[in-house]
Amino acid sequence: MDQIEIGANLPTVIALVAFLAAFASILAVALPFVVRDSFANRLRAVAARREELRAKQQEQFQQRKRLAPSRREGLMRAIINAFKMENLLQAKDLRGKLLQAGWRHPSTAVKFIFARIAGPIVLPIAAYFYQRFLWPEESIEQHLAITLAAAAFGYYLPILLLKNAIQKRQAALRRAFPDTLDLMVICVEAGMSIEAAFQKVTEEMAETAPELAEEIGLTAAELAFLGDRSQAFANLAERVGLRGFKSLATTLVQSEKYGTPIAVGLRVIAQENRDERMMAAEKKAASLPAKLTVPMIVFFLPVLFIVIIGPIAIQVSEQFFKD
Repeated sequence: MDQIEIGANLPTVIALVAFLAAFASILAVALPFVVRDSFANRLRAVAARREELRAKQQEQFQQRKRLAPSRREGLMRAIINAFKMENLLQAKDLRGKLLQAGWRHPSTAVKFIFARIAGPIVLPIAAYFYQRFLWPEESIEQHLAITLAAAAFGYYLPILLLKNAIQKRQAALRRAFPDTLDLMVICVEAGMSIEAAFQKVTEEMAETAPELAEEIGLTAAELAFLGDRSQAFANLAERVGLRGFKSLATTLVQSEKYGTPIAVGLRVIAQENRDERMMAAEKKAASLPAKLTVPMIVFFLPVLFIVIIGPIAIQVSEQFFKD
């Protein structure tokens, strides 16, 4: 009886074993394609993106290297050399201010120094002949005073334009900085690397904050191109010139060096920037009464006195003329 039962169950056992073996074989073959190693994929994606950015930067560098300076730029350089001001072209302070203004073209420093040389010469000459043709009857002293004023204006005009550009750009960067930090926190907590987080911020902030997207994009490219990652973060702080970006660079450098959590530091910096903006708004609101004092005295009080005293003065004058 036992032999009959074993014989009867033997095909079933063989079929079951064959099914399990086939299922295990299919699972062993298909499992690497179904279950992917997310960490390895992220590493490969970061490496591929880094190589892509490095190739782009090298291509742009080679293109800039092949481009020869134009004839106009060569003439400007010759004039600068004639005035013995070529050392200003290599001044680190000037290049830092030009970067803070967003003027990144290699010939920007040459044009700026040339404008400072040509402004005090061209504007006074134009102002003098303009006066001579329009107001020839005026005295020579008045012509000379206006000419000197035009020379001073031509000398300081490039500096004023540079400062104005820096202030506008820094205001735009300061306005969008906390939101950018929040987006970076989300990206980092989602498992992205710093390069991927910077690239994501560049894509998302391109329309709402193009200035900040440009700076973050340059930093992402430098992270892929430079060998020292801390230098890329330091360049970001130097290009912007704001305290918040310096704190961001310090936080990222410490995270790279000591392995501290990036998300916590970014969240603290974002809150500090929001508090700073709130304090600046409260400061402006507190100074508003003092600023309104002079306009109220000059414009509101005379009208108020006219409204109050006007009817009385009219009645007194009418009574006086009747008498």
